[in-house]
Amino acid sequence: MKPPKPPRDSKLAVDEMTERQAKREHARLEAEIKQHDERYYQKDAPSVSDAEYDALRRRYEQIEASFPDLRTLESLSRKVGATPARGFAKVRHAVPMLSLNNAFSVEDVTDFVDRIRRFLNLKEDEAVVFTAEPKIDGLSMSLRYEDGALVSAATRGDGAEGEDVTANVKTIKEIPQRLKGTSVPQVCEVRGEVYMTKAAFLELNERQKAAGKQLYVNPRNTAAGSLRQLDPTVTASRPLHFFAYAWGEMTNLPADTQSGMLKWLKGAGFQTNPLWKIARSTDELLAFHHDIGTERAGLDYDIDGVVYKVDRLDWQERLGFVSRSPRWAIAHKFAAEKATTVLRAIEIQVGRTGAFTPVAKLEPVTVGGVVVQNATLHNEDYIKGIGKDGEPLRGGTDIRIGDTVIIQRAGDVIPQVVDVVLDKRPKDSKPYRFPKKCPCLLKTDVVREAIAGGEEGARARCTGEFACPYQRIEHLKHFVSRRAFDIDGLGEKQIELFFERGWVKEPADIFTLEQRNRTIKLEDEEGFGETSVRNLFASITTRREIAFDRFIFALGVRHIGDTTALALARGYGSWKAFHDACLTLAKGDEETRHEMDALDQIGDTVIDALAAYFGEAHNLGIVERLTKQVRVLDAEKPRADSAVAGKTVVFTGSLEQMTRDEAKAMAERLGAKVAGSVSKKTDYVVAGPGAGSKLADAKKHGVAVLSEDDWFKLVGRSP
Repeated sequence: MKPPKPPRDSKLAVDEMTERQAKREHARLEAEIKQHDERYYQKDAPSVSDAEYDALRRRYEQIEASFPDLRTLESLSRKVGATPARGFAKVRHAVPMLSLNNAFSVEDVTDFVDRIRRFLNLKEDEAVVFTAEPKIDGLSMSLRYEDGALVSAATRGDGAEGEDVTANVKTIKEIPQRLKGTSVPQVCEVRGEVYMTKAAFLELNERQKAAGKQLYVNPRNTAAGSLRQLDPTVTASRPLHFFAYAWGEMTNLPADTQSGMLKWLKGAGFQTNPLWKIARSTDELLAFHHDIGTERAGLDYDIDGVVYKVDRLDWQERLGFVSRSPRWAIAHKFAAEKATTVLRAIEIQVGRTGAFTPVAKLEPVTVGGVVVQNATLHNEDYIKGIGKDGEPLRGGTDIRIGDTVIIQRAGDVIPQVVDVVLDKRPKDSKPYRFPKKCPCLLKTDVVREAIAGGEEGARARCTGEFACPYQRIEHLKHFVSRRAFDIDGLGEKQIELFFERGWVKEPADIFTLEQRNRTIKLEDEEGFGETSVRNLFASITTRREIAFDRFIFALGVRHIGDTTALALARGYGSWKAFHDACLTLAKGDEETRHEMDALDQIGDTVIDALAAYFGEAHNLGIVERLTKQVRVLDAEKPRADSAVAGKTVVFTGSLEQMTRDEAKAMAERLGAKVAGSVSKKTDYVVAGPGAGSKLADAKKHGVAVLSEDDWFKLVGRSP
């Protein structure tokens, strides 16, 4: 059978085509290119050579150039491998993408190693082996492979949930579409960093400059922006790279050490950083940090430190995690870069809890490749040159408007004023007078908050509470922030506009915005349009269901960060149980207070804050109106395959076969709740030698008491 003849239009030169012929050939090419894209991107089975494919794309684009009406928003010339999204879908990570704790000094690294040894209860002669590798300053990425084929790619996001950037990632040549080798797990999540080289960044800025366009700030931000383009052709035009160094969900691990996994990743087709090495002591870790710091300027990619990881994976599992960071790894950052500039003004920012933060407005200066115009001044005492416990800061030198100051980016992130160049101080300068009234229209009093023992703390606070518009706006900004409701298209600028117009005064108003838009007509506002408004309402709709811990964090209760919110969510399981407990707590019920105090990581400060929050009628109204608009999901269920899943456990006495920290970490991995004190709701007390009042409380409440051996038998593990 003879192959079909190509259509007559395919032989015509573009400049010879009529409009009808161009339309017909454009449609034919589009269908053929889509087929090739599907085979290449989804089936990893290309049916034409790269040269043949490029020829089809070139002809397609030539037709659009000659017949512009054929180039629509749906044209393939705007795409690479997939239809451009109107926004990025959310992806829930099967295994959270956690951040690392930081070390800034030799002492920090020494403490890190010592903590590991104590946690694992190692003997003095037992060595801890680490891997050490440069910390790439890029965008964290998780790549999911199934049966060896790339099926999705997601950004870190808040660690639990990221953005689906699969179409864009497939344009990065260093990311394999299919894994190599025979020992590929059925499900394999590879994690690493997308980055742009310094040379590529400089070349890109040269092109921007030649075109009269705005220059990019630094390689890291440019890489992140390139990867988050709605049009994958933009991503494809940017020279992005990828280093693999970690993993998420794996049906089986091809190696039993970190170093072994790095070698496997390289064999599977990924680029791994060639500078990583094994270190067998603190001295070797520090020597590696020094050597990499010396080489830093000569590397063609940005790094901001070195990462140390315990090499043995079984030890990594035992060490587990604390809060949102692993105990078995740390990022040893390089010393913060400094610069000198002039302080032009001091402004006061009022936070969501009324806390005053003085901000230095600076003559713009570049620090570590970033232009800095603002820096924190911490609090009133810091400006006066007074440190903790009254000791002098900077030799007691205060900070004044007009001063020449030295700033640094702590951890290469947060700019702060660290010193004053006194010999450049203007002769007519005057000490800064910290405001006694809030800058809001109410002009409410400012007080220094009390700390333990009734002493005056360093933090000044507006007493206006929710009546203060600054605090109300900041509460709303916190509500939509990344670790709270994380609503795409609703950032700080939009919140300020909506609050100013009276459209959003409290969280529940966000969820009624769409039905009120008939009168608001948001699409008529400058900076908005029908598409952006439609996307905003779609984003709001997706957040009508929210994780329990995110909801608690979003309420903005003082002293409750995301870690504490997670502990409360795990402790109570459901919003109803937590809500009822807080209402009872606000009425002064001691039993409820005792039960909450028994939760691990929860103490008097948090309990008092919750009692105050839920004891205020205004707050209750906000919460009740909000819960009519959203559904708060129950906390994730504990592991069903564990004998202690969902049980409450208290450890007491001197444990001999494991440290107290390791015991708690083990219980939490098995789905148990670890409490700090015994109540009638406690299921088990694990008691070692020297157990005192907690053992007596267990007997009083009839709680089962286990020895360490009993505990290991119960959970089916060996010490």
